[in-house]
Amino acid sequence: MIESFFTPKRVAVIGASRDPHKLGYGVIRNLLKYKFKGEIFPVNKNASEILDISCYSSVEELPDGIDLAVIVLPATIVPKIIEQCGAKEIKNAIVVSGGFSETGEEGRELEGKLKEAAEKHGIRIIGPNCIGTIDTHTPVNTTFVVGMPEQGGIGFISQSGAMVAAVIDWARGAGVGFSRIVSLGNQIDVTETEMIDLIGNDRQTEVITAYAEGVSDGKEFLKISREIARKKPFVVLKGGQSEKGAEAVSSHTGALSGSKEAYSAAFRKSGVLEAKTMEEMFDWARALAWQPLPKGKRVAVLTNAGGPAILAVDALEKVGLEVAPLTDETRDYLKKRLPKAASSKNPVDVLAGSGPATYTLALEALLTDETVDAVIVIQAPQDWFLPASLAEVVGETAGLHHKPVIASIMGKASVDEALNILHKRRVPNVAFPERAASILSAMVQRKEWMNSENHQPEDAAKYIPADADTYIKNEDWERLIEAYGIKLPEQTEAENLAEALDASIKVGYPVVMKILAKEHTHKSDIGGVKVNLQNAENVKKAWNEITQAAESSNAEMDGILIQKMLRGGQEIIIGIKQDEQFGPLVLFGTGGTDVELYKDVQTAIAPLSESEATKLINSTIAGKKLKGWRNLPPADIEEVKKALISMSRLAVNHPEIKEMEMNPLYVLEEGKGAFAIDIRGSK
Repeated sequence: MIESFFTPKRVAVIGASRDPHKLGYGVIRNLLKYKFKGEIFPVNKNASEILDISCYSSVEELPDGIDLAVIVLPATIVPKIIEQCGAKEIKNAIVVSGGFSETGEEGRELEGKLKEAAEKHGIRIIGPNCIGTIDTHTPVNTTFVVGMPEQGGIGFISQSGAMVAAVIDWARGAGVGFSRIVSLGNQIDVTETEMIDLIGNDRQTEVITAYAEGVSDGKEFLKISREIARKKPFVVLKGGQSEKGAEAVSSHTGALSGSKEAYSAAFRKSGVLEAKTMEEMFDWARALAWQPLPKGKRVAVLTNAGGPAILAVDALEKVGLEVAPLTDETRDYLKKRLPKAASSKNPVDVLAGSGPATYTLALEALLTDETVDAVIVIQAPQDWFLPASLAEVVGETAGLHHKPVIASIMGKASVDEALNILHKRRVPNVAFPERAASILSAMVQRKEWMNSENHQPEDAAKYIPADADTYIKNEDWERLIEAYGIKLPEQTEAENLAEALDASIKVGYPVVMKILAKEHTHKSDIGGVKVNLQNAENVKKAWNEITQAAESSNAEMDGILIQKMLRGGQEIIIGIKQDEQFGPLVLFGTGGTDVELYKDVQTAIAPLSESEATKLINSTIAGKKLKGWRNLPPADIEEVKKALISMSRLAVNHPEIKEMEMNPLYVLEEGKGAFAIDIRGSK
């Protein structure tokens, strides 16, 4: 039913105006100016016609069969107008009017009445406090904003009307085409996820973009976004990434996995590309709509100047892409045909005096080279030829190959004609070459996600251990993680010094002694951890120091834990947390006492596949060290992956566990295992 927001046949503008300075006039103007083919019904009790269209004095006088109402009236009377629309069986309404929940308590009460009236009559509402919808292919423009983008393949969803207005104006100047645009406003009914589904399934939309300040239902967002991302690229710019969600938590996991990290993890899980700026979002969208995805990370740079090429290479390395090596055949071919002083290595520098013909043979050679997955073509300003002539050959040559080409014909004043040519050929251009690296990085991310097994999350429930509920009830976290296949070092609890001495002999020196005190999760902070105890004298001394530390900190000591001292390993943290929006999260990174100092952690949505676990590990400094770093030998990464996957299943299967972490998980050399040294959890 909400398809009618973009493809209406009969539109009523309730609150239409003859005053060109009022919003109700702008809506009528845009419907007419941008060739809406359906019927328009202005409603204004004080006017007989607006822009040569006959007016109706009230909603009651409208004919039957209206499929969309655009309401531009004071907020106080909008609920009554919705009641009237219900009586006329109008099932879709865009409430442009502001003055609702965004204004305070009185506005919230009014918004509640509006929602109640809409639900009573089964009316779907976009807004309130929005600017409407655009479909360039229908065409229809229900906004009051001056201008309309060209027809194209980019869909844009925004919770901010101001962002939509800015994008419309930018698109007209940049020559970027859009398919559908919607401003959602306060979202009392139609949500961002419903629009993702609708626009994602629109045949004219090639790429979806969205500016989002939040999502209405995190789990539904994950489900729908994943389904849509399988079909077409989806790019999001997230605003309002608050860290306040971490203020009230006690564990490292809670403190380090705030709102921002949860959203980023959700985007990665569902195949959504997260941009950092509006410019980046539309750079990516344009390339994803126009160009094929690269097969790999190897990029060739073709330039007529050294400086811009250096910037491009630096930017490529920063985003994890590679400079293509080029085959001997390609280098020999270029060396024979380029100017004598030119560079036939990557970056390929044809020098300032070369023209479009030289660019053509070089670009053709690079696109044919099997070591090249993508090409950046740079042209620094010069006076030998017009940029438009280069745009012609770049566009034509790129169209003959199934590899992405990103142009950077640099400058502004002299390149308008060149940009028009490139756009017609569906080759994106950026004013400076660093942006090309960002684009290709996003395209590689898209390719990797499409090639992964992430589209079908596993059923974690089939891994629930038999006694899991009992362990959780008793808060026996060690037995719980053991049941999930995670190893513990040899250890024994003791209630007095004699038992501690016996336990140390049983476990085998050297040992670690830890205080058992439920109210103190950070044991080392109160002097409750003693390591590398070599003999009975060490154990006696450690016992006395820990008991004294407990007394001075008013800690109720429940006993101590004697644990086998492990050596020669690395400390990491694996944590889980239940997020209000997206459900179970998994955290991985550098562990030990300095975890909050270094904040070398990354977050993912549970459950994890093997490839997701690998990516999570590789995204941290801890992961790099596990592979072997300076004097550190390669660690048992396979055991770390197993532990990550197991903890992710635990998080999914037991949402009653609010937070849990292993810090550290002590990872020994490759093939020797990983052991949970310290586990804490809370329900």
